Amino acid sequence: MKKYKVGVIGGTGMVGQRFVTLMENHPWFQLTVIAASGRSAGKTYDEAVGTRWAMTTPMPEEAKNIVVLNAEEDVEKIAGLVDFVFCAVDMKKDEILALEENYARHECPVVSNNSANRWTPDVPMVVPELNPEHIQVIPSQRRRLGTTRGFIAVKSNCSIQSYVPALHPLREAFGIRRVLACTYQAISGAGKTFETWPEMVDNLIPYIGGEEEKSEQEPLKVWGHIENGVIVKAESPAITSQCLRVPVSNGHTAAVFVDFEKKPNITDIKEIWAGFKGRAQELSLPTAPRQFIHYFEEPDRPQSRLDRELEGGMAISAGRLRPDTQYDYKFVCLSHNTLRGAAGGAVLLAELLCAEGYIEPKE
Repeated sequence: MKKYKVGVIGGTGMVGQRFVTLMENHPWFQLTVIAASGRSAGKTYDEAVGTRWAMTTPMPEEAKNIVVLNAEEDVEKIAGLVDFVFCAVDMKKDEILALEENYARHECPVVSNNSANRWTPDVPMVVPELNPEHIQVIPSQRRRLGTTRGFIAVKSNCSIQSYVPALHPLREAFGIRRVLACTYQAISGAGKTFETWPEMVDNLIPYIGGEEEKSEQEPLKVWGHIENGVIVKAESPAITSQCLRVPVSNGHTAAVFVDFEKKPNITDIKEIWAGFKGRAQELSLPTAPRQFIHYFEEPDRPQSRLDRELEGGMAISAGRLRPDTQYDYKFVCLSHNTLRGAAGGAVLLAELLCAEGYIEPKE
């Protein structure tokens, strides 16, 4: 089996730490480089992270003694050491745009967790089970950048990976006219723990800056199509959202209300969810869940059986599907935001890009 040398750019933050843990014992990927800001450069990864290790599992031994490089100043060196990089930096949007393009122009593919390039027209924003065909825009992007190997691909916002996968096969089968999605988002989505954000204990914040716009617009790019070398977003369905920060460590929950063009029955919806497989499952990618959407029959009581840890945190959990008075149906769903939603989703995207030949190991 081919082995790919991997770098993590922004490796000291919460999502970067998750990338580092996911590289441990990965059958395809070998962690080779960790880069961060100048404050961390020159230190071992163990020294750079120090007491800020936020994962529930120990820091991988293979990562502890890797000397951290400077993410901005060592681009050429990093590009020469790896086959591709994951990017999870905490910088201003224009700085991220410039940084990711710099890596790509140095012939280093970038698989990004950041939002900066999600609306760059020739950058694919991919959930591998939903729109794998969007990676076909990469040759056009390479022509624009003047590269042979280098390109940028991104994953979507964490919150839409809870509910858009549940809507996707239903949209294909029955058409969707409109959606109302209320998301209840864990504090790890802000890069926080209860230790670093004690104000969130027993609290709820009914606003997350920029999140509603992402939740309403990003699904339309995922459901868009390639035309003349760029991705054109879908014109429908109409989506409105409200996004709240809740005192939960990990896991974004969504309450979803949906109107269909051709109204299905509840049994049809459950059968479609249970049988839904995407390109990730067809290729048997290492990180892909065997069953993407799990539906739980729930009693009419507050206790929920939704599970954020399903299949290593890579599956979607759905429940309480029922008719609504203003919409056809409503349901709730849950995904693990730093696994499926963030780092794990980017790892799955990288696996897809490798399997389809867009990333090749260097000789």
